[in-house]
Amino acid sequence: MKKIIAEFKEFISKGNVLDMAVGLIVGSAFTAVVTALVSFLRSLISCFNIWGEPDTSFLDIHFLNGTIQLSALVEAVVSFLIIAVAVFFLVKGVNFLRSRAKKEEEEKKEQAKPDPQLELLTEIRDLLRQQAQTSAPEKEILSQLEEEEHGH
Repeated sequence: MKKIIAEFKEFISKGNVLDMAVGLIVGSAFTAVVTALVSFLRSLISCFNIWGEPDTSFLDIHFLNGTIQLSALVEAVVSFLIIAVAVFFLVKGVNFLRSRAKKEEEEKKEQAKPDPQLELLTEIRDLLRQQAQTSAPEKEILSQLEEEEHGH
């Protein structure tokens, strides 16, 4: 029993499960926003309808003693399309923000990275200093040769 509880704790504490739970919560909250958007668009469309409230009952099929409501299907499809467009633009916006943040992060990394030529020159300078400190007589000889070159 303890092993099962330990496995369950490990399963719950994994990032994927927590991410999924957060996604479901945010998704259910987003449903209210999308429903309000669909309602707003329907009322906006009905405001421009000069004949009154749109009537899609002509799409219904009367069959024997029942009715096949194609109008409900059409309304559901229209609602789905509105929701799909809203989600599409939401995802597109989030992806844009993510790519922008990633681009800025890469630029910061490039700016922080020193120039490889500068690093090489610094290493050469340090080696020359080190050599000059270890061989003082050679340094004197080099300085004398330089004076002779410039003097003549």
